[in-house]
Amino acid sequence: MTTKPIVGITMGDPASIGPEIAIKALLDPAVYDSCNPILVGDAGVFTDIAQRLGLAVSIHPVTQVSDAFFTPGTVDVYDLNNVDLSQLRFGEISAMAGGAAFAAVKTVIELALAGAVDATVTGPINKKSINEAGHHFAGHTEIYAHYTNTKKYGMLLVEEQMKVIHVSTHVSLRQACDLVKKDRILEVIDLLHNGLISLGEENLKIGVAGLNPHAGDSGLFGTEDDQEILPAVEEAHRRGYDVDGPVPADTLFSKAATGYYGGIVAMYHDQGHIPFKLTGFKWNAAKQQMDSVKGVNITMGLPIIRTSVDHGTAFEIAGKGVASPDAMLLAIESAVKLARQRVKEIKSESDKE
Repeated sequence: MTTKPIVGITMGDPASIGPEIAIKALLDPAVYDSCNPILVGDAGVFTDIAQRLGLAVSIHPVTQVSDAFFTPGTVDVYDLNNVDLSQLRFGEISAMAGGAAFAAVKTVIELALAGAVDATVTGPINKKSINEAGHHFAGHTEIYAHYTNTKKYGMLLVEEQMKVIHVSTHVSLRQACDLVKKDRILEVIDLLHNGLISLGEENLKIGVAGLNPHAGDSGLFGTEDDQEILPAVEEAHRRGYDVDGPVPADTLFSKAATGYYGGIVAMYHDQGHIPFKLTGFKWNAAKQQMDSVKGVNITMGLPIIRTSVDHGTAFEIAGKGVASPDAMLLAIESAVKLARQRVKEIKSESDKE
């Protein structure tokens, strides 16, 4: 890795706020102080949004990372040239947009596996558009796991003191309950512990949420807490982890927000996402828009680094110039931190040899 890590950033769905927040993030000189960023997607899409919004940047298309300038004011784009701007409509689901978004993700994974970029950051995608393009994945996490051949992985959400990883993510609630198993919970505890270390966190105390109300209340409201979650927590103790659980979720997250826990294991998607977004997402009712959208999604367990904004495509405001780049800036910051930590770990292992 060079002095500054090279970070590949995907455009997300071209009909979404993805291209807008990517360019806005690169208008911040601090990004170039910490890394060498390169966008991955259609250069024409970035040129169009920059002109529409009057953003003071020059778009520099390249076909290989080595041709990038990495200069503030000039946005390098690894150009896939796969969007027909005459057919693109902001806020609309389409196979063309989904195909372009998917191609950007697949390409940045390939660049990372080849060592051309040191970390990857993803913009928001629309799952229906991607599926209409013939790519049948539930989301970014599953795409990354597939193309890196990763079997054990987890979605870690990070926003200041709130750090949440999930036992299951993009499945139905009925399926999620069936996936609450001891082995998977242990696997996720391990991923979270390693993730906290990679992020440089000192507080490694982990709280594990119960599945049922009151964590089952000794079997009165379900048996999963006693039969699957508690044995996993007990085994984690034996392995040396500082872990509590199962803790009723309505109590667990209020304590997590104060910094009591370094990280939380949620049993399913909404159990973790709702309290997390209450912390990082700030809606301005008077202006009818978000004042800030903070939160980073990190996929743990991959052989490459992947962080992402933890918000959707926001089709309703696409192309209007009001989208906040806060989450993109935080995702880039986290990617840089993880890239530098990975270099330290590699050097440490080399020194031992």
